[in-house]
Amino acid sequence: MKVRGDWIAAAATQELCAVLARGGHRALFVGGCVRNALLGVPVADIDLSTDARPDRVTALCRAAGLKVVPTGIDHGTVTVIAGGIAHEVTTFRRDVETFGRHAVVAFSDDVAEDAARRDFTMNALYAEASGEVIDPLGGLPDLIARRVRFVGEAGQRIREDYLRILRFFRFHAIHGDPANGLDAEGLAACAELADGIGQLSRERVGAEMRKLLSAADPAPAVAAMAQAGVLAHVLPGADPRALPVLVHLESGRAPDWLARLACLGGEDPAERLRLSRADARSLSRLRDEIAESRTPAELGYRLGLAEGAAVVLARAALQEMPPPATWAEDLARGALARFPLCAADLMPGLQGPALGARLKELEDRWIASGFALTRQDLLG
Repeated sequence: MKVRGDWIAAAATQELCAVLARGGHRALFVGGCVRNALLGVPVADIDLSTDARPDRVTALCRAAGLKVVPTGIDHGTVTVIAGGIAHEVTTFRRDVETFGRHAVVAFSDDVAEDAARRDFTMNALYAEASGEVIDPLGGLPDLIARRVRFVGEAGQRIREDYLRILRFFRFHAIHGDPANGLDAEGLAACAELADGIGQLSRERVGAEMRKLLSAADPAPAVAAMAQAGVLAHVLPGADPRALPVLVHLESGRAPDWLARLACLGGEDPAERLRLSRADARSLSRLRDEIAESRTPAELGYRLGLAEGAAVVLARAALQEMPPPATWAEDLARGALARFPLCAADLMPGLQGPALGARLKELEDRWIASGFALTRQDLLG
């Protein structure tokens, strides 16, 4: 089996492989680029593994006129810029000692040792510069079946980094086949070791949940998280029952991960997931508006199309009722509406708080009229 795509055929990428090969070393594509290419989905990052040590990679590449950045040299990684493309090049490694996210590693000359320290079998696939796939651990059948399975013993992999619990569910949501369900051994290990999530930084947990909730349909994976007791460690009090309803109502719209998070609920998700200030404000506004009863037209006027749609659909999912039949048209009409008055129209007769209160009163009347009242109507 061969990997194909513009990313691997790029002249600069092939030249980087050739530079390492001329120096007497292997250059193998690994991980996400191989996995995604075989699945027929876009490749975002290009990672290579090699038996060359970091200083050797650096010397060979700089001699060839390529820029090298020591982005993770303590762990054997340098970033090589070739043709304007960033390639992460990492020396084959084997674990000497693992403790949580961190590990003591030793460089290796054996691709099988390198593969054995990866998280999932579908991420332990390599490819030659020619595209020929190398499968040291027999992960190709898992990838073809879209089965997310830990490398080796699931519990051991998780203890090395408890974030792998969340990655297990996220990978199933994005790359797994829902018809197959989740790997039983992996699911059992996640349930048994769920307490370890408390050792993770909230930023890492939040980033992983954002990716999970951005999947086309994260509902089965999130339901499995709840059943395994994992969701309670991430978002105490969260309830996944409205999520599949929201996904259904989205009906081809781009996933809105914050609306999905609002549907999950839970205790202080902004703090639990250490959201950015902007995301925290958006989530708070979504949750407040979901609890209110503004019409789709008013939501469109006040929030715009995207955020207004998120409120309409999330509210419908949580209430287990279909949204109003004309919600999309009403939302669009509201988003285009422009209030015909400004503060200057009420001055100098009104000033200060009285001016603001009167302007708000007139705006409310205008909204209640379906945006029909004119400037003359409001001033008359």
